[in-house]
Amino acid sequence: MENVFNTSTSFILLGIEEMEHYKYLYCGFALVTYLLILLFSSLIISVVLLEESLHEPMYTLIANLMLNGIFGASCFLPKLILDLFLSTKVISRAACFIQSFSVTLFALCEISTFTIMAYDTYLAVCHPLRYPNLMTNKTALKLIAGFLIFNITCILISNLLSARLPLCGSHINNYICDNLSIFILSCVDNSINKLYSATMFAIYISATVLVIAYSYVRILHICFKISKSASKKAIHTLVTHFSNFSIFLVGVLFIFIRYRLENINLPLIFHILLSITGSTIPPLFNPLIYGIRTKALKVKVISNFQKIIGER
Repeated sequence: MENVFNTSTSFILLGIEEMEHYKYLYCGFALVTYLLILLFSSLIISVVLLEESLHEPMYTLIANLMLNGIFGASCFLPKLILDLFLSTKVISRAACFIQSFSVTLFALCEISTFTIMAYDTYLAVCHPLRYPNLMTNKTALKLIAGFLIFNITCILISNLLSARLPLCGSHINNYICDNLSIFILSCVDNSINKLYSATMFAIYISATVLVIAYSYVRILHICFKISKSASKKAIHTLVTHFSNFSIFLVGVLFIFIRYRLENINLPLIFHILLSITGSTIPPLFNPLIYGIRTKALKVKVISNFQKIIGER
């Protein structure tokens, strides 16, 4: 029997359909989460931009992480809120691929920013005298831009490979569009897509995690040789970065578990909760941890917040 290809110009998000029973509860939760992400992240970004004393590579990278968090949350939360409120579960094919591209870009940019931050801390601790020359704001921005171009290129290839696939269905077992969900709908051999995605993911994760791990090990090694006060400051910065990176890894783990359980007969709501938790934890907790644990940033945030309240 021949496969009947899906020539529809839209997809149906089964995740939205599953959330219909408590749509106002989910809608309210998504709205509050999105507003908190916007508030916390925007506050840190504005303080870094306005305070000249924070115009250093470390704070530039923190601001970039916050900006990426806003981008990541904006990839799916506004649409999820509208879909739930308006009881809409349809997404156009073009919008689906754009959302898939954006969500993946957010994830890769998150990893690359943590990698640059680990390298920046490594240079500051292990090469303090050369650090001002090795790492400047301009260098940090170049690294961010370089990773961004590389990430976009990798994802575009993956999306173009997915776009060529003839599909035999239009029902996506999620509340958002993503590449793996599109793969599942393919009714032809998609081994090339799977091979490219698996290889790219394995190489990207391995390379970045190796850089991060090497940087952390070298920093800890140096901490045993320097003064107690300098060591305490370095470890404090290291723990802050590691805490945020761990939160991101927890988010990735939730997403990974969700896809590993794809073929197991579990309630769809279970898959939805795993996806939402994995997607919202990093952008929500990143600004909180950096705002609390980074002393200079914390002081400036409180100072600016008090000025705003005083003016009113």
